[in-house]
Amino acid sequence: MVKIVARKSVAKENVYDIGVARDHNFAIKNNLIASNCFNKSHSTAYGYVTYQTAYLKANYPLEYMAALLTANSGDTDKVQKYINNCTSMGIPIDPPDINRSGLDFTPAAGKILFGFSAVRNVGQNAIACILEARSEGNEFKSLADFCDRVDLRAVNRRTLESLIYCGAFDKIEANRQQLIRDLELVYDWAQSRAKDRASGQGNLFDLLGGGFTNTNSQAKTKAFEAVPKAESVMDFPPQEKLRMEKELLGFYVSDHPLKALRQSASLLTPINLSQLNEQREDTKVCVVIMLNNVKKVITKKGDPMAILQIEDLTAQTEAVVFPKTYERISFLLQVDVRLIIWGKVDRRDDQTQLIVEDAEPVETVQMVMVELNPQQASDIEELHRLKTILQEQSGDKEKAKMPVIGIIQSDNSRKLVRLGWQFCVQDSRITVQALQNARFTAHLKPLIGSS
Repeated sequence: MVKIVARKSVAKENVYDIGVARDHNFAIKNNLIASNCFNKSHSTAYGYVTYQTAYLKANYPLEYMAALLTANSGDTDKVQKYINNCTSMGIPIDPPDINRSGLDFTPAAGKILFGFSAVRNVGQNAIACILEARSEGNEFKSLADFCDRVDLRAVNRRTLESLIYCGAFDKIEANRQQLIRDLELVYDWAQSRAKDRASGQGNLFDLLGGGFTNTNSQAKTKAFEAVPKAESVMDFPPQEKLRMEKELLGFYVSDHPLKALRQSASLLTPINLSQLNEQREDTKVCVVIMLNNVKKVITKKGDPMAILQIEDLTAQTEAVVFPKTYERISFLLQVDVRLIIWGKVDRRDDQTQLIVEDAEPVETVQMVMVELNPQQASDIEELHRLKTILQEQSGDKEKAKMPVIGIIQSDNSRKLVRLGWQFCVQDSRITVQALQNARFTAHLKPLIGSS
């Protein structure tokens, strides 16, 4: 410890508030202080924790990310961020599995499993019941086997529906709609067996499990042969399965509606939502998104507008549609649709927002593809001709939004280049016709199915 014996001015210097309320906690009575112990002790502690977490992430990435996801499971934005981190680290995230998942996020076989606690409508009692039944016997072989072994007073019909819809039974039966149809019959069958056991009556096949030639497993097999089943039906469409998965887990896990568009979207949109904060205010942007929620708002003047919750493969964020734009595109703003939106970055109250200026369903987007051989790509006159045609097709810059993709094709390589914003055009079909008339090889390519 040291004692302050003198003070002197050192003119103006930058200082940093360490945020301690009232007197700093390193001040001691009788003019004695513990020399900067607050700063040094905390720096050391934070440095040590940083080292520990870095070591765990580097050497035990599965366990580390699973723990991180579990610790932040109540924060949707953080979980989305960490799931994206897992993807970039090459760690797959699997939906819940009735035979493998635990209470929380769990590392297993090089993957991270969603825990049952992350599934909506699945309570703690139901989870405890499932885990207990699984630990007492073998893996669940079927929906009937599951319903027969768990306590249906804890695992009710709604819980079972949620587990089916989110994919927890996919390893047993991949057809989720078939399981939902079967559940109506199997649940009643299992309840009836449970009542018989509770009353001491049992089932004929249950009684055969004792001293006769049939074993317990054989008796159960015969009992399950009598389980009622619904007529065979086709599975839900992929988009419907993903929608229900998102509703119950909060995220698209087994797949994502935008994954199929990743390669073509990277040509169309130079940034993603996670990079919005890096853009300067009023920067013009274009992103391919899923629309998660639409909140209609009425302005003081009585005009309708909307606040959107949107996401892509990297992040979730908020977008604003002001009245004039809303009037033009409101019919497109449906939850769970894939859109390409154009807009600009806006920062208000330290929050980054996307101001939507236009939108279009990804199914209707047509990109202009113009093919150039290496000679054309290096010929100044040819490039000038191409530039002139595209500038003519741009017209009103505010309305020119369709991108132009250059394909530089040689014998051994094929390179795709997205031309700058200044070369976006208003009408893709008219542009292709103009390019073809000028003896350029050009065609339209839909965003869906393009490569």
